[in-house]
Amino acid sequence: MKASVSSVILTIGRWLLASLFFAGFIQKLIDPSAAQALLVTWHLPATLVWPAMVFNGVAAFMLVTGIWIAQVSFALALYCMFTSIFHFIPSDPWQMSIFVKNWAIAGGLLVLAGHAWEKRKC
Repeated sequence: MKASVSSVILTIGRWLLASLFFAGFIQKLIDPSAAQALLVTWHLPATLVWPAMVFNGVAAFMLVTGIWIAQVSFALALYCMFTSIFHFIPSDPWQMSIFVKNWAIAGGLLVLAGHAWEKRKC
């Protein structure tokens, strides 16, 4: 059976989104110090980097494999929206760029979640 164009596009989109979270997983695994410093700046425990790392890795795996797409996409969208506050530094254009990108990625994840939930209704 041939895959439809839309299913191929959705698969590619899931893989591209997963690559971002997989990269976050690897970055936190290899050198967690940047993420830990950001957490400490916000008076949060540096050890929160470890559950964030696991979440990034597991969520990336689930996006790639297609497990619970709607729920995972929604959870990742919330994660992107929440973590964007760490980058809301109006005096730093680079951090503001990351802030806006997090919201854009959250939007794409919400579209993916909505599509997956709508598909389940059929």
